[in-house]
Amino acid sequence: MNESFFSRQIFILGIREEFPAEHAVFLMFGRCRVHVRANHPAIISFLSHYCGPFVVKDGTPDILITVHETPVTDLKLRLTMKEPEPGKSKVKEEYADFPDGRLVRKRLTGMVFVFGEGEHLAMGPCLANMNQVVNFINNRYIEWMLCRGCLLGHAAGVEHRGKGLALAGFSGTGKSTLSLHIMSNGTRFVSNDRLILETSENGLMMNGVAKLPRINPGTVLNNPHLAGVIPEEEKQAFRAMPEDILWHVERKFDVPIDDCFGREKFILRAPLLGLVILNWRRENTPLVIRSIDPCKRKDLLPAFMKTPGLFIHQGPDCQLPEFSDETYASWLSQVSVWELSGGVDFVKATRFCMDVLEGNVA
Repeated sequence: MNESFFSRQIFILGIREEFPAEHAVFLMFGRCRVHVRANHPAIISFLSHYCGPFVVKDGTPDILITVHETPVTDLKLRLTMKEPEPGKSKVKEEYADFPDGRLVRKRLTGMVFVFGEGEHLAMGPCLANMNQVVNFINNRYIEWMLCRGCLLGHAAGVEHRGKGLALAGFSGTGKSTLSLHIMSNGTRFVSNDRLILETSENGLMMNGVAKLPRINPGTVLNNPHLAGVIPEEEKQAFRAMPEDILWHVERKFDVPIDDCFGREKFILRAPLLGLVILNWRRENTPLVIRSIDPCKRKDLLPAFMKTPGLFIHQGPDCQLPEFSDETYASWLSQVSVWELSGGVDFVKATRFCMDVLEGNVA
C-alpha cells in the first residue's frame, strides 16, 4: 500500500466490505449517540454488557465506529513511532497522518485504528484486546466533546444529590481508591481517569467516560463493597504481603460498578462543585486540607491537566482549546479547589469529600 495514495475513507470502506459489520449496539454518552457495528457477535455482546448503563435504542448517530475481528495485517505503510512517555522506554504505538484522518497501530497486539471526520474503524484481534476497543470508543467521544469547546482533565469523578466532585492527583496517589471509598457512602460514579469539562449557563459540568475503574489489590482489600472483585484464594495471598509491597503491586482488576454498588450508580454527567487534588505522601504525618487558588498554585495543575494524545485527531472543522496552565487555571477558578497534603489518610479524605458534597464545607 502506497501511503501517498492512502485515504482513510477508502481504507475504511474496503475493510467494511471485506469484513461486513452486521451486528450493532447504540450507546448514549451524555448528549452523544454512538453507533458501534461489528463483524462478530461476541464483540457486541461484550460491549453491551460492559457499557450496559449507556445502551439505548437505535437513532441517528453522532459517531459511527465499526469493529472488525481480523487477522493481524501487514499494512505496508511507513509508520512513525510514537515516542514513549516520560520515564518509559518501550515504544507501544506507531502512526501515520493523512489529509482525512489518522491511522494508529499497536505494536504489541497488532490492533489497527483508523479515525477522522466522524467515521472510525478498529481492526485486528479485537476479542483478545477488548480493553483497547473500549478505549478507542471512549476516545472518539472525548474527541467529539473537545471539538465542541470542552477541556480534558485527568481525574476521577463522583456525584451526590446533583453535585459533582472531581478527584485528581499525581501518579500513584490513589484517586481511584478515594473515589471508590466515597462510593461506599452512597454516591454515584461519573468517571475513573478522564473528565471532560464543559461550560454551561449554570457553571462547569463534568462529563465522564464509560470505562470501569481498574484498581490494584490493596484497594480491594480495604473496601468491603469490592469484596467480589478478587477470588478469595487470591485475596489471601495479597493479605499475606507486607503493606509496603502490596502498595506497589501493579495488577489491575476491573470494578463492575453495578455489581459492587447497585444499579444506576454509574452516570456520565454532573454539575462540577469542586476539585480535590491529592498531593499527599505515604508518611506518618497528619493529613492537611487547604483551599487553594488555582491561579496562584499552578504547580498543582499538572495533576489535573491532560493534553490530547495520539488518539485525538483535530480535523478541519475541529478547534481544540489551548491546553495551557492559564486555560486550566481559568476554568478551575470557577469552582472550589482543595489540596490534600501531608500523610495519606483515605478515611479523613473520604469524610472531607462527603462533607463537601453534602454542603458542609464553605
